[in-house]
Amino acid sequence: MNRATPPVEFAAPSSDSLDQRLAATRALTLKLAEPLSDADAAIQPFPDASPAKWHLAHTSWFFETFVLRDHVPGYRPHDERFAFLFNSYYEGEGERHARTRRGMISRPSLDEVRAYRAAVDDALMRAFPDLAPDALALVEIGINHEQQHQELFLTDILATFAENPLEPAYGELPAVDCRAVEPLTFHPGRSGIVDIGATGPAFAFDSEFPRHQTLLAPHSLANRRVTNREWAEFIAGGGYGTATLWLSEGWDWVRREGISAPLYWRDSQTVFTLGGRRPIDWAAPVAHISYFEADAYARWAGARLPTEPEWEDFAASADPLIGNQLDAAGAVTPRPGGGMFGDTWEWTQSAFASYPGFKPAEGAVGEYNGKFMCGQFVLKGASCATPRGHSRASYRNFFPPSARWQFTGVRLARDA
Repeated sequence: MNRATPPVEFAAPSSDSLDQRLAATRALTLKLAEPLSDADAAIQPFPDASPAKWHLAHTSWFFETFVLRDHVPGYRPHDERFAFLFNSYYEGEGERHARTRRGMISRPSLDEVRAYRAAVDDALMRAFPDLAPDALALVEIGINHEQQHQELFLTDILATFAENPLEPAYGELPAVDCRAVEPLTFHPGRSGIVDIGATGPAFAFDSEFPRHQTLLAPHSLANRRVTNREWAEFIAGGGYGTATLWLSEGWDWVRREGISAPLYWRDSQTVFTLGGRRPIDWAAPVAHISYFEADAYARWAGARLPTEPEWEDFAASADPLIGNQLDAAGAVTPRPGGGMFGDTWEWTQSAFASYPGFKPAEGAVGEYNGKFMCGQFVLKGASCATPRGHSRASYRNFFPPSARWQFTGVRLARDA
């Protein structure tokens, strides 16, 4: 049996465009890297982030390992050493370079990594007509995996440039304009027994299965996300200094780390973005906040965070293709307005845990989600850095409660 044979949940949809989508995804990643120097691409700003060069190579290693090595007879790796350098967390694939030291990899150079990508792409396209269904299913996983890394690429570059006292810009952003904010209102969600989880046959990750029933108590969700202006009011109202608003672990985190505003707020008027330092857009959704901060704000506002089932059921009829999401290479930032998808991921109060009957995929790809179901909270929706078409109502993003270098925000909920 091939080491990476997936179960039925991972079956790729029947589509003649799979090779075109693969090529487009691979091309976008290269476009995202165009503004970077070799030095830019080698920096690891903190242990949970990765160098841009590593993202470029790791996504190629994924295709080389799980598709080419396991499903193309006679394939020989581009460089045997890369398996150690660019494996992420797959224990089934053996020893690997420590995650915390990815920024120490000065070589291979950025150009050598681009050559590696080109070699893997060429081998994939030559093999594509003869790939079996289980290999095509892994190509589909690889496309979605690379889309996740495209978002991480942008957020990690933002973190990298934020460390530079020169405050360099990755790209240009439109000027901030003054906009009126829609009044905050709450809309009732459904109550009773509802179904959540992926439905198929379109692609979904294993953690979205199986679809199952859950019970919703009467509740309502806000019509929009919390804005920067509203967050400034939370700061002015002493939100970061009021212990009773915070979970115990969150209060310890606030005091230990000296947290007093969202990540990248430079002062009360400016924020660091992929376009460099700029005025805070007060009408835009607040971004780069942790679960701890989102939970404290909700309590301060007399509300709470939605549960994952509440959010998913509320968004079931929303179009995940609409909203401020990543369409092409370039700088991105949250913007005023928007619906359930785009701008920022939205924290829920739900822990990232398995659904009833969950079964991880066989082989190394089974390590993709299941082993992280501890100490993480679910985020729903999409962000301005999420490739359009990647997300859906059942999608389950997840991060630990202190994480905030991603485009993370908050939508309030209330008990009815």
